[in-house]
Amino acid sequence: MNTIRYSADRLTALFQATPVVTLPQLKAALGTTVAVTVFRKLAALPYRTSYSHCGAYYTLDSLAQYDQAGLWTYRDIHFSRHGTLLDTAATLVTQSPAGCFTNELDAMVQVATKDALRRLVQQGRLHRRELGGRYLYCAHERGRRQQQWAARQAQPPPEDERQAAQVLFYSLLDEQQRRLYAGLESLAWGHGGDQRMARLFGLDGETVARGRTELVRGQVLHERVRRVGGGRPRVEKKRRPS
Repeated sequence: MNTIRYSADRLTALFQATPVVTLPQLKAALGTTVAVTVFRKLAALPYRTSYSHCGAYYTLDSLAQYDQAGLWTYRDIHFSRHGTLLDTAATLVTQSPAGCFTNELDAMVQVATKDALRRLVQQGRLHRRELGGRYLYCAHERGRRQQQWAARQAQPPPEDERQAAQVLFYSLLDEQQRRLYAGLESLAWGHGGDQRMARLFGLDGETVARGRTELVRGQVLHERVRRVGGGRPRVEKKRRPS
């Protein structure tokens, strides 16, 4: 009985014609219906399985155009030099200078990573810690994790959180301080700062510009600003005797 021989060259030719293929295409190229035969021939090639679409797509490392993070997207199919989604998430989080929130990693790999991150923590491959009501995922190694945590805390808060803090602080100031604070933030923002601060604090743009000018020229009144209830008590009117 003659033994059927399958040549891996057929797979190489298929990949050259189509850089991303499916298992049925690989079977057809070899002329077999057996998946084990396909994987035995693939083993001789530097192939890669997609981490999206449940690993249903295949390519060769020599054809993949990986970016600096080791990721490559062909149409809507995602591949990683690091391997599976689990291995990719572990590598990217560990390499990240300040760790990763779930949404940050999702944006990077373009698929949902919540379940993968949870499994990596359970397996002891990553560490997570709550920060601002969310979990920050960091490296498992203690020294690296501490570096990432410190780097994350040193980062400025997201724009929406920063603006909320600015408005809260602004509400605690008196009239002159509000004008000067708006002017200070306008200076920090640069071009267009007056109008931006006017919208944020509900001020007139000229008021912000005035506060900015007063700061630049040092025209700031240092005397105490009178608050509600300050000053001399009101004199009660005397009633005419009836």
